[in-house]
Amino acid sequence: MANAVKKTVKASVKVKASVPKAAKANAPGPQEGDKAPAFSLPADGGETLSLAGFKGQTVVLYFYPKDDTTGCTKEAIDFSAAAKRFKAAGAVIVGVSKDSPKSHDKFKAKHKLTVHLASDEEIKTAQDYGVWVEKSLYGRKYMGMERATFLIDAKGVIRKIWRKVTVPGHAEAVLEAIKALSL
Repeated sequence: MANAVKKTVKASVKVKASVPKAAKANAPGPQEGDKAPAFSLPADGGETLSLAGFKGQTVVLYFYPKDDTTGCTKEAIDFSAAAKRFKAAGAVIVGVSKDSPKSHDKFKAKHKLTVHLASDEEIKTAQDYGVWVEKSLYGRKYMGMERATFLIDAKGVIRKIWRKVTVPGHAEAVLEAIKALSL
């Protein structure tokens, strides 16, 4: 009987050891090398932005939690500061949050942002990209936007993904990735 228990314990340990690999393989949303999910979203300035509308261009699609919050503002300012270098590298930058286009207009004006900001109020695009996730703050669980960036090539293929982004240095890392991939 004791041997049977030992075998069961060993088997369960082996199964638990394999869970992280399975979890990684089943990560939500598309993976590097996948075709980027199509989107069409209302944006700042009354525009509608779509992946199809950027056909032939490299797209930096970054998701952020909320307009005019500390980390999100810093990220948008960093991308805006580097916008000319992204354009020179053949890339367009699109930020996406759940905020309304009107909120985006105020956010852009307040901080003199030069990047496109799209509104995903219905969170469909966030779900398609696997960035609408469960979060926790002070022990309270809620659903929210994961800070993540997708580098999409001119053919609509995801070339690189950054998840759970740390803002300082991120815009530069994305720009370097574009240069390294020669997109």
